[in-house]
Amino acid sequence: MKLYTAAQMREADRRAIVERGIPSTVLMERAAHALVREIRALPIPGPGFQDGPIVWYTTDGNMPSQEEQAEFWAMRRRSAVVFCGPGNNGGDGVAAARMLIDAGWRVRCVLVGAREKMTDECLEMERRLVDAGGMLEDFNPEDTERYMGFDVAVDALFGVGLHNPLRFDAATAVRRMAVSGWVVSADVPSGIHADTGDVMGMAVQADVTVTFSRGKPGLYVGKGAVHSGRVVVADIGIPGELYPENRCGACLVEQEDVHIPQRSVDGHKGDFGKLFILAGSRGYTGAPCLAARAAVRCGAGLVTLAVPEEVYSIVAAKCCDEAMVWPWPEDDAAIVEKARTCTAAVIGPGLGQGERAERLVLALMRELDCPVILDADGLNIISRHIDVLDERKGLTILTPHDGEFARLSGCDLPVRDRLGAVRSFALAHGCTLVLKGHRTITAVGSGTCAVNSTGNSGMAKGGSGDVLAGIMGALLARHDWADEVVNAVWLHGRAGDLAAEDKGEYGMMPSDLIEQIPYAVKELI
Repeated sequence: MKLYTAAQMREADRRAIVERGIPSTVLMERAAHALVREIRALPIPGPGFQDGPIVWYTTDGNMPSQEEQAEFWAMRRRSAVVFCGPGNNGGDGVAAARMLIDAGWRVRCVLVGAREKMTDECLEMERRLVDAGGMLEDFNPEDTERYMGFDVAVDALFGVGLHNPLRFDAATAVRRMAVSGWVVSADVPSGIHADTGDVMGMAVQADVTVTFSRGKPGLYVGKGAVHSGRVVVADIGIPGELYPENRCGACLVEQEDVHIPQRSVDGHKGDFGKLFILAGSRGYTGAPCLAARAAVRCGAGLVTLAVPEEVYSIVAAKCCDEAMVWPWPEDDAAIVEKARTCTAAVIGPGLGQGERAERLVLALMRELDCPVILDADGLNIISRHIDVLDERKGLTILTPHDGEFARLSGCDLPVRDRLGAVRSFALAHGCTLVLKGHRTITAVGSGTCAVNSTGNSGMAKGGSGDVLAGIMGALLARHDWADEVVNAVWLHGRAGDLAAEDKGEYGMMPSDLIEQIPYAVKELI
């Protein structure tokens, strides 16, 4: 799914209104319908009520049964408080308030902002609200109880247009939303930058975000992915050809975007790739084994795991029988020649940063033509030799977490604009960069970014990155395609999701991801 920036969305809206003659109020009504449809589908009571006591008793003085509670919540009148800004996002909220009133809900519709700043469309929606028996009241930041206890709080303050931190009244309104049951945001949670996902001071914590026409990057990356909750993309009738070309933009990678080819019935092990892994050091023998086992599970034909002589016996005992554990010879050139016989290389898991490790990393980067995946210590070494990265002609994939990326790029932590940062680095250095974390981002040298949709917090454990390196190596050993990097990231996250379903996020281990790789692959072929 392609993701569009705020500027691109404004241009699509403008063209729909000016070139196709679609009234802006019609677009607003369609947006409100989509918002109301999701609001009415929510189970009541919502999460804000689950921990609170039931405040009534049966005629015999006892607490009501679960069946009686369910009947009460089903029969009572639903309620919503709708916080609206003076712009067109607020107009969406005012229109939604009218539709909820028409559906029999008890609604409080609140204007947060100056009336003189209301757009013509927002004023028209207020007129229709009044005709329906409602009203748009001014927000009173001093009144706490007035906005409490509603089944749903609707955030229609700013949408995609916000670029500065929330001011006092808006920030207060955001805090008031938190005391209702469900929180539903219109288009983008207020306080979230639509393009970067950055929290501008403070932001709405939505349970559901109904975004209009197309997905926005800020809903899927950074803190925006946390604040948006479940995202629903609602079509409001803007013709697809009116959207600007998105050649170097971003996309959300979902299952239908990932393709793993069937293995040929007459294939042999050489047809499925030969992977070379340079990894391991004293005290770090788990990382190379995880990478090798993941590569085997992901279908690599042959896996050679090259480790220092001093840890060879440990790794050979720990590693699965299917990978060939090979101790480094004394001659660096022999290691390079061994790697030349393979179709892809993974460099770095548990490698350390000793003098010989550094020498080998630089030699392999200069001498290999096949795809090279740099992970862990391979990244730390190359961060001191960016010129070697720039000079390399073959496909190079870097897989840093935020700390490693800061060392590579010199950027500050936290990385606030993850999309922009990885895109800039990939363009500047002609590489593919995978910035790991919640909603891992892959940027290729052309500037296109892919945001991953799979994975969970149970994967935030040492060793998960080694598994990713192994999966990626297996896919690239077979096909020298940048798309395989995106496929590997999705498979890694999907295997993590399956492991979480089986073991739970607390108890799952990186080795559990490896055992789930075959099942993740089976979903695709």
